[in-house]
Amino acid sequence: MKIAIASDHAGFWLKQSILKYLKEKKIDHTDFGCYTEEDVDYVDFAEKAMLNMQQKDYDRGILICGTGLGMGIVANKFKGIIATPCCDEYTAEMSRRHNNSNCLTLGGRVLPEDEAIHILEIWLNTDFDLNRHQRRMDKISVIEEKNFKS
Repeated sequence: MKIAIASDHAGFWLKQSILKYLKEKKIDHTDFGCYTEEDVDYVDFAEKAMLNMQQKDYDRGILICGTGLGMGIVANKFKGIIATPCCDEYTAEMSRRHNNSNCLTLGGRVLPEDEAIHILEIWLNTDFDLNRHQRRMDKISVIEEKNFKS
């Protein structure tokens, strides 16, 4: 598994913890910024990571801003990206099991480090329940194809 990761200034501290976790677990990843706590626009960093992910260079993405919401909005503008903001164990598990999420978004201002890491572990280790939920994901793909503006 290869992961694209990015944050804005509000998610920078949490991204540093996640980078440490990914390194310890020997999970291949690339940090697309930001690289300091200086004020930046989350849009720029989400776009950079998702462009690389969309080109199939990465299997999954992790985006972190203050709430996880802004990054998720940007990520979901990219065809083929299923970004899910997760705030607890249940949303992390269901985002993978039911929705085949390929991009996790987290909030650096709303999650303590230990909870965020636990959410990440669940998200990384939960498989998609293909038999039960694929037809729903297929329907979403049809909607995406029909309405996506390139």
